[in-house]
Amino acid sequence: MLRAAMAAAVALIPLATTAVPAQAAETLPLGAAVNSLPLAEENRAGYQRTSFRHWNQGANPTDGCHTRSEVLIMEAVDAPTVGPGCTLTGGRWISYYDAQTVTSASALDIDHMVPLAEAWDSGASRWTAQRREAYANDLGSPQSLVAVTARSNRSKSDQDPSQWLPPNRDALCRYASEWTTTKLRWRLAADAQERDRLLDIAADCPGTLITYEVAP
Repeated sequence: MLRAAMAAAVALIPLATTAVPAQAAETLPLGAAVNSLPLAEENRAGYQRTSFRHWNQGANPTDGCHTRSEVLIMEAVDAPTVGPGCTLTGGRWISYYDAQTVTSASALDIDHMVPLAEAWDSGASRWTAQRREAYANDLGSPQSLVAVTARSNRSKSDQDPSQWLPPNRDALCRYASEWTTTKLRWRLAADAQERDRLLDIAADCPGTLITYEVAP
């Protein structure tokens, strides 16, 4: 089953630099969730991609599958064959950013819904290295990591929704929901332009709800 059908998970609490105990999931309309994002100016000073270790050994360190492979297995429309060393053969995926069907795992990137640089700008610069690694390999929420075409992922780069949106216009409600979910899950801030664009999208997504709980 596509992870698109799964519920999001993050919790509404203030920004902090350390992990907190798990809290009950909460559901809000998309617009209300966007308005719950802490508002702050972004600061990229000191950012290095290597500050976020990925991909790590994933959910099961003994199966040979790192995080990238686990996302590909979970998001496949038609499951690939998993061989020795977690080699993937066959399979079929839908890249929802651009509505493309992909039949080769090597043609897909695993996108961090909120890019690593954007996360750094929005609060992750204050995290420990261990928490940044947890963020970069988050298999606890189906919205955090998404398999998409390399072209669409590289077009997005490290841009937020005020700068880039999926070319598939039918994906906007989902994209705004998953972006907001990920920021709330990890207690990341939004800047004014980002929040305003998300609110614009939310206005065109009546009835869209997101459910979220904070990352451990």
